[in-house]
Amino acid sequence: MKVYGVIPGRLQSTRLPRKLLLSETGQPLIQYVWESAQKAKSLAGVLIATDSTEIADVVRGFGGRAEMTGDHPSGTDRIAEVARRSLPDADIIVNIQGDEPELNPAQIDRVVQLLIDDPTAPMATLATPIHHAEQVLATSCVKVVCGANGQALYFSRSPIPHLRDRDIAAVLASGERPWHLHLGIYAYRRDFLLNITQQPPSRLENQEKLEQLRALEAGVRIAVGVVDQPSVGIDTPEDYARFVSRQLG
Repeated sequence: MKVYGVIPGRLQSTRLPRKLLLSETGQPLIQYVWESAQKAKSLAGVLIATDSTEIADVVRGFGGRAEMTGDHPSGTDRIAEVARRSLPDADIIVNIQGDEPELNPAQIDRVVQLLIDDPTAPMATLATPIHHAEQVLATSCVKVVCGANGQALYFSRSPIPHLRDRDIAAVLASGERPWHLHLGIYAYRRDFLLNITQQPPSRLENQEKLEQLRALEAGVRIAVGVVDQPSVGIDTPEDYARFVSRQLG
């Protein structure tokens, strides 16, 4: 079975412009992600899909494979273009976030294994238990609820499940972890990826602004694996400063 990792790379971002090329540590942020993905045992190859010639030049400069794409509304659409054109032999394609430089390669292997273990699931992702009430309430933190079979029931920016008669902080203080944070890593079977990105955004997707709801609303099975720790994304100057401190400290 051939599995490829694809890192979508966009030059501009709202809160931290040009973040994938920030290099206060001595190497660009995107290189850390590429190096982590290279360590995943399940991947036959890793490439960066970008519409930026500047990013492509940097990637090729450190020995990575870069594929140029057109302009796309999401990283998934960018990956689908590359999969259609350049990865005809892929069975599974993993969408790896370009702003998670400390990604654990074992998480890539875990999300791939979910599809290997469940041949009926066309798509898989990961989640981790939430330990802080602020994350439960934050709309920037996407929550996922799963069935007993490990399949996603719903993703939402709202606190799901809603505990009608219990206080969130008290529940967490008791050691219970009923809420799970969705992590932005996906594994797709190639044919499914090409098909789902040809479908228009769904009603729930538009309402929550979560593209995985397009698949869920269409009745697609999404396998979810639970891991102990999330990867730390770089979204703000403060996030990057902390990352630099960890690297140089």
